[in-house]
Amino acid sequence: MSGELTQSVLKRIIRQVGLECAAQGQSLSETLVAFMVKAVVLDPRNDFSTDRTLTENDMQDLIQLCVTRLLDTTNPSLSTIKMQVYFDMNYANRDELLSEQDRVLEGKLAPVVRAITESGPHTQEEMENVYQKIVACVLLRSGLGSPTDIEAVREVTAALQSIFPQTEMITFISLSKKEKEQQLKDLAMLVTGIRLYNKQCQKGGSSIDDLPGILSEAIPSATRTLNERLSSCQLLAHRYTALLEAMQQDPQRFSQLRFLKLKEALFNVRQYEAFLCILQSNAVTSAQEVESLDVQFEAAMMLLKNTVQDKTSIESREVFPLFMELSKLWTGFQDEMLLLSFLTNMADNLQQFLEIQSQLFPEEMLTSFLEGVTVKSDEERMKETMETRVNVSDFTNQEWLFPETTDNFDQLLIQYHGFCAHSIGVKGIMLPGNPAIGVLKHKEKYYVFSSKEDAYIFAEDPDKFIQLNIEKAKKYAELIQLLELHHQFEYLVPHTQARKISKGSMKPPLKRESGTQTDTHILPPTIVTSYEWNEWELRRKAIKLANLRRMLTHSMQTDLSHMRRENCTQVYLPKDAGTQTKRDNSSNVPKPHIFLKGLRGGSSPTTHMVAVDLTRPLEET
Repeated sequence: MSGELTQSVLKRIIRQVGLECAAQGQSLSETLVAFMVKAVVLDPRNDFSTDRTLTENDMQDLIQLCVTRLLDTTNPSLSTIKMQVYFDMNYANRDELLSEQDRVLEGKLAPVVRAITESGPHTQEEMENVYQKIVACVLLRSGLGSPTDIEAVREVTAALQSIFPQTEMITFISLSKKEKEQQLKDLAMLVTGIRLYNKQCQKGGSSIDDLPGILSEAIPSATRTLNERLSSCQLLAHRYTALLEAMQQDPQRFSQLRFLKLKEALFNVRQYEAFLCILQSNAVTSAQEVESLDVQFEAAMMLLKNTVQDKTSIESREVFPLFMELSKLWTGFQDEMLLLSFLTNMADNLQQFLEIQSQLFPEEMLTSFLEGVTVKSDEERMKETMETRVNVSDFTNQEWLFPETTDNFDQLLIQYHGFCAHSIGVKGIMLPGNPAIGVLKHKEKYYVFSSKEDAYIFAEDPDKFIQLNIEKAKKYAELIQLLELHHQFEYLVPHTQARKISKGSMKPPLKRESGTQTDTHILPPTIVTSYEWNEWELRRKAIKLANLRRMLTHSMQTDLSHMRRENCTQVYLPKDAGTQTKRDNSSNVPKPHIFLKGLRGGSSPTTHMVAVDLTRPLEET
């Protein structure tokens, strides 16, 4: 089968299997059905070949086999595959989960933000309505209370008015859309910081939960629960492993266990253990993150108290960064609450896939079978082989790695999820590998073993045993994901869709509604000042340019000037100078005093005038 025919046939088979299961009361996801179709095709016992075209009878047989396996609720293999599909469809790491949460939050706030940023209020009433929307947006973004909580709304309004009074609305409206959105985020962080500070000072924050206190109790409790479940499933795995080893040594005594699907049960428990280890690692990371956040939050709150103290007023550039830092740290606490809830739900939902164990193997049955059988834990098996290691001189063409001679030994990517590479295909048992025995490097891949003997046997012909492991995974499809064999099975499926399925139960492509909007003027306006609409003005400029084409620039040089060069001189600047005489002298002349007598006349008709000179002589002056 190949090309478009393969895809159409595969879709038809998946749809038909899903319909028949639904008709019998089992509603299954398309991903699970597709994985089961692949598992049935890969199983060599079903005699389906991917190199030939399926006939109508082949497709009917394939559909019936898939329906039978999907409806067999007593098969641990089906529970394991369902567990793998559930985990792949629902699990997300820290970054993915927080990113998705941010996307969901922005989607919820989008209508409110759009109503604020696209509004153009003019009257006082419209201004107040937009301001109330800003209060609601700030409250929703902070996650500290509900808009229906009157006390929370009152606190947010009071905090917002202290940093963003209604008189600032005119300036806010004049901003661009992106600037408005950024300011809304900043206001939400500032208001959150103010409310957290008021709660610390016992002046508000009635609707704010004590997240640090809640996390300090919830995370240890969740960790204890995970540890208990992990210990329980590990004990079960150790018992199953001991029984399988005993069956190989004494088949007659344990002949009844051949029909109880003990291997499938072991695979189911080991897969559950692997998923619990992932959740446990996340819980430990959360505990460390909360501890770090506690220290930072206390330090930030103390710094803020010392900065504010009892001051009636303080500059915003001093206190605003502290409020925003408080808000960021509190967001970290909220994220950890979300992560803890997610981990708890995942752990609880994984429990359902382990219920089949108690049905197939009740405690009384296991106890009776285990009489006289030594149950060893993984740690005990590791200790037994800790002193034995491979002798490198026994191999000429194989490369062995050891902890004391290899840099970053703990970072090596061990194949088969760290289980013994020999026991899987030969014994059908998943025994923990011991790296201290020696890690075999073969074709740039690394393999560990549970004993020195297994290591020697595997090293004689690694490709043979690797192929045996692949054949074992074809019979038990759940091993593909459990042993991380996705790359080994890409070539087995010739069509695109099944190749995606072979990489484990992959998540379907995410789909969501989306919309776009373009601003009216996304770029600043550009005015061309040289533009002219007047035809006569254009003609005038054209004539001017035409005249310039006929203009010539002339230059000449004379015999006396062509050899000259620029010179420069430098002189001393003139300085102020002055002289002074030894003494001052002066001279003066007498002032003349002349009097005239007889100007008024007298008794005689004739006037007789007499001039009298009273000027002092020059010698007397």
